[in-house]
Amino acid sequence: MSPRAVEQEGFAALLLRLRAEGISSKELLNAVEQTPRTLFTPPQFQENAYSSRLVPLDCGSFMEGFDFTVRLLHHLSLKPGQRILEVGTGSGFTAGVMGRIAERVLTIDRYKTLVTGAQKNLEKAGIRNVIVRHADGSIGLAGEGTFDRILVTAAFSSLPRVFSDHLVSGGVLIVPIMMSETECRIVRLTRTGSRFDREDLFEAPYLPIVPQLASFL
Repeated sequence: MSPRAVEQEGFAALLLRLRAEGISSKELLNAVEQTPRTLFTPPQFQENAYSSRLVPLDCGSFMEGFDFTVRLLHHLSLKPGQRILEVGTGSGFTAGVMGRIAERVLTIDRYKTLVTGAQKNLEKAGIRNVIVRHADGSIGLAGEGTFDRILVTAAFSSLPRVFSDHLVSGGVLIVPIMMSETECRIVRLTRTGSRFDREDLFEAPYLPIVPQLASFL
Protein backbone atom coordinates (compact mmCIF):
# COMPACT_ATOMS: atom_id res chain seq x y z
CA MET A 1 0.00 0.00 0.00
CA SER A 2 1.36 3.45 -0.92
CA PRO A 3 2.12 6.01 1.83
CA ARG A 4 -0.77 8.17 0.59
CA ALA A 5 -3.19 5.25 0.78
CA VAL A 6 -1.94 4.44 4.30
CA GLU A 7 -2.57 8.06 5.32
CA GLN A 8 -6.08 8.17 3.86
CA GLU A 9 -7.13 4.85 5.33
CA GLY A 10 -5.54 5.59 8.70
CA PHE A 11 -7.16 9.00 9.00
CA ALA A 12 -10.59 7.70 8.02
CA ALA A 13 -10.39 5.00 10.69
CA LEU A 14 -9.23 7.60 13.24
CA LEU A 15 -12.25 9.79 12.54
CA LEU A 16 -14.61 6.95 13.38
CA ARG A 17 -12.81 6.18 16.65
CA LEU A 18 -12.62 9.82 17.73
CA ARG A 19 -16.26 10.47 16.91
CA ALA A 20 -17.15 7.72 19.38
CA GLU A 21 -15.23 9.69 22.04
CA GLY A 22 -16.93 12.97 21.19
CA ILE A 23 -13.84 14.53 19.59
CA SER A 24 -14.94 16.41 16.49
CA SER A 25 -13.04 19.73 16.34
CA LYS A 26 -12.69 20.53 12.63
CA GLU A 27 -9.67 22.73 13.29
CA LEU A 28 -7.81 19.99 15.12
CA LEU A 29 -8.76 17.23 12.71
CA ASN A 30 -7.80 19.37 9.71
CA ALA A 31 -4.40 20.00 11.31
CA VAL A 32 -3.94 16.26 11.88
CA GLU A 33 -4.92 15.46 8.29
CA GLN A 34 -2.52 18.08 6.91
CA THR A 35 0.39 16.59 8.87
CA PRO A 36 1.18 13.18 7.33
CA ARG A 37 2.25 10.94 10.19
CA THR A 38 4.23 8.73 7.83
CA LEU A 39 6.74 11.59 7.42
CA PHE A 40 7.52 11.35 11.15
CA THR A 41 7.50 7.57 11.53
CA PRO A 42 10.72 5.50 11.13
CA PRO A 43 10.68 3.56 7.82
CA GLN A 44 10.57 0.15 9.50
CA PHE A 45 7.38 1.09 11.40
CA GLN A 46 5.40 2.78 8.62
CA GLU A 47 2.60 0.22 8.85
CA ASN A 48 1.97 1.35 12.44
CA ALA A 49 1.96 5.08 11.70
CA TYR A 50 -1.80 5.39 12.13
CA SER A 51 -2.31 2.69 14.73
CA SER A 52 -2.85 3.01 18.47
CA ARG A 53 0.47 1.25 19.16
CA LEU A 54 3.60 2.91 20.52
CA VAL A 55 6.22 3.34 17.81
CA PRO A 56 9.89 3.06 18.93
CA LEU A 57 12.26 5.97 18.22
CA ASP A 58 15.96 6.49 18.85
CA CYS A 59 17.32 7.13 22.36
CA GLY A 60 14.72 4.87 24.01
CA SER A 61 11.95 7.30 23.11
CA PHE A 62 8.68 6.51 21.29
CA MET A 63 5.78 7.98 19.36
CA GLU A 64 2.51 7.77 21.25
CA GLY A 65 -0.35 5.89 19.62
CA PHE A 66 -2.15 8.01 17.03
CA ASP A 67 -5.44 8.15 18.97
CA PHE A 68 -3.64 9.07 22.19
CA THR A 69 -1.85 11.99 20.53
CA VAL A 70 -5.06 13.47 19.17
CA ARG A 71 -6.79 12.96 22.51
CA LEU A 72 -4.00 14.94 24.22
CA LEU A 73 -4.32 17.79 21.73
CA HIS A 74 -8.10 17.80 22.13
CA HIS A 75 -7.72 18.43 25.86
CA LEU A 76 -5.11 21.12 25.20
CA SER A 77 -7.79 23.19 23.37
CA LEU A 78 -5.45 24.88 20.91
CA LYS A 79 -6.44 28.18 19.29
CA PRO A 80 -4.94 30.27 16.46
CA GLY A 81 -2.49 32.94 17.58
CA GLN A 82 -1.26 31.04 20.63
CA ARG A 83 2.34 30.40 21.72
CA ILE A 84 2.98 26.77 22.66
CA LEU A 85 5.76 25.05 24.60
CA GLU A 86 6.25 21.31 24.23
CA VAL A 87 8.63 19.44 26.53
CA GLY A 88 9.65 16.18 24.84
CA THR A 89 9.92 16.52 21.05
CA GLY A 90 10.16 12.89 20.00
CA SER A 91 9.60 12.63 16.25
CA GLY A 92 8.21 16.16 15.98
CA PHE A 93 4.73 14.99 14.91
CA THR A 94 2.80 16.46 17.84
CA ALA A 95 4.63 19.78 17.51
CA GLY A 96 3.89 19.73 13.79
CA VAL A 97 0.15 19.32 14.33
CA MET A 98 0.18 22.12 16.91
CA GLY A 99 2.08 24.29 14.44
CA ARG A 100 -0.78 23.97 11.95
CA ILE A 101 -3.06 25.72 14.46
CA ALA A 102 -0.92 27.92 16.73
CA GLU A 103 1.17 30.94 15.84
CA ARG A 104 4.43 29.56 17.22
CA VAL A 105 5.56 26.30 18.80
CA LEU A 106 8.78 25.84 20.74
CA THR A 107 9.59 22.18 21.38
CA ILE A 108 12.57 20.96 23.40
CA ASP A 109 14.27 17.60 23.97
CA ARG A 110 17.30 16.42 25.93
CA TYR A 111 18.48 14.21 23.07
CA LYS A 112 20.33 15.90 20.21
CA THR A 113 19.57 12.92 17.96
CA LEU A 114 15.82 13.47 18.37
CA VAL A 115 16.15 17.23 17.91
CA THR A 116 17.99 16.76 14.62
CA GLY A 117 15.53 14.11 13.39
CA ALA A 118 12.48 16.21 14.32
CA GLN A 119 13.89 19.23 12.49
CA LYS A 120 14.27 17.15 9.33
CA ASN A 121 10.76 15.71 9.68
CA LEU A 122 9.21 19.16 10.10
CA GLU A 123 11.09 20.44 7.07
CA LYS A 124 9.76 17.54 5.00
CA ALA A 125 6.24 18.42 6.15
CA GLY A 126 6.75 22.08 5.21
CA ILE A 127 6.10 23.34 8.76
CA ARG A 128 8.14 26.47 9.52
CA ASN A 129 6.66 27.95 12.69
CA VAL A 130 7.97 25.17 14.97
CA ILE A 131 11.34 25.76 16.64
CA VAL A 132 13.16 22.66 17.89
CA ARG A 133 15.74 23.18 20.62
CA HIS A 134 18.18 20.96 22.52
CA ALA A 135 17.38 21.73 26.18
CA ASP A 136 16.71 20.19 29.59
CA GLY A 137 12.95 20.13 30.07
CA SER A 138 13.14 19.25 33.76
CA ILE A 139 14.14 22.81 34.71
CA GLY A 140 11.71 24.81 32.60
CA LEU A 141 12.87 27.30 29.97
CA ALA A 142 14.13 30.61 31.30
CA GLY A 143 14.18 33.67 29.05
CA GLU A 144 11.40 32.59 26.69
CA GLY A 145 8.53 34.53 28.26
CA THR A 146 5.09 33.01 28.71
CA PHE A 147 3.01 30.52 26.78
CA ASP A 148 -0.71 29.98 26.22
CA ARG A 149 -0.35 26.21 26.27
CA ILE A 150 2.32 23.86 27.62
CA LEU A 151 2.41 20.16 26.78
CA VAL A 152 4.81 17.89 28.68
CA THR A 153 5.39 14.34 27.43
CA ALA A 154 7.55 12.93 30.23
CA ALA A 155 6.24 12.20 33.71
CA PHE A 156 6.94 14.13 36.90
CA SER A 157 6.56 12.67 40.38
CA SER A 158 4.42 15.66 41.42
CA LEU A 159 3.03 18.80 39.83
CA PRO A 160 6.03 20.70 38.39
CA ARG A 161 5.99 24.21 39.80
CA VAL A 162 8.81 25.10 37.41
CA PHE A 163 6.27 25.71 34.64
CA SER A 164 3.89 27.94 36.60
CA ASP A 165 5.72 31.13 35.64
CA HIS A 166 5.71 30.12 31.97
CA LEU A 167 1.90 29.99 31.75
CA VAL A 168 -0.32 33.01 31.08
CA SER A 169 -3.56 33.55 32.99
CA GLY A 170 -6.14 31.44 31.20
CA GLY A 171 -3.39 29.14 29.97
CA VAL A 172 -3.42 25.35 30.08
CA LEU A 173 -0.68 22.93 31.13
CA ILE A 174 -0.97 19.24 30.37
CA VAL A 175 1.54 17.08 32.22
CA PRO A 176 1.87 13.36 33.06
CA ILE A 177 2.16 12.63 36.80
CA MET A 178 3.41 9.37 38.31
CA MET A 179 0.66 8.29 40.72
CA SER A 180 2.68 5.24 41.75
CA GLU A 181 5.68 3.29 40.48
CA THR A 182 3.52 1.74 37.76
CA GLU A 183 0.69 4.21 37.14
CA CYS A 184 1.04 7.45 35.19
CA ARG A 185 -1.90 9.80 34.63
CA ILE A 186 -2.40 12.86 32.45
CA VAL A 187 -3.28 15.96 34.48
CA ARG A 188 -4.61 19.24 33.07
CA LEU A 189 -3.99 22.49 34.96
CA THR A 190 -5.78 25.69 33.98
CA ARG A 191 -4.38 28.93 35.35
CA THR A 192 -6.71 31.73 36.45
CA GLY A 193 -4.67 34.54 37.96
CA SER A 194 -2.58 32.88 40.66
CA ARG A 195 -4.94 29.89 40.99
CA PHE A 196 -4.51 26.57 39.21
CA ASP A 197 -7.52 24.30 38.66
CA ARG A 198 -6.62 20.62 38.34
CA GLU A 199 -8.37 17.91 36.35
CA ASP A 200 -7.14 14.30 36.18
CA LEU A 201 -7.84 12.95 32.69
CA PHE A 202 -6.62 9.45 31.76
CA GLU A 203 -3.76 6.98 32.11
CA ALA A 204 -0.64 7.49 30.02
CA PRO A 205 2.36 5.39 28.88
CA TYR A 206 5.02 7.93 29.82
CA LEU A 207 8.23 7.31 31.75
CA PRO A 208 9.66 9.61 34.44
CA ILE A 209 11.44 12.68 33.09
CA VAL A 210 15.24 12.48 33.04
CA PRO A 211 17.10 15.65 34.08
CA GLN A 212 20.05 17.25 32.24
CA LEU A 213 21.05 17.03 28.62
CA ALA A 214 22.02 13.61 27.29
CA SER A 215 25.79 13.19 27.26
CA PHE A 216 26.18 11.34 23.96
CA LEU A 217 22.89 11.02 22.07
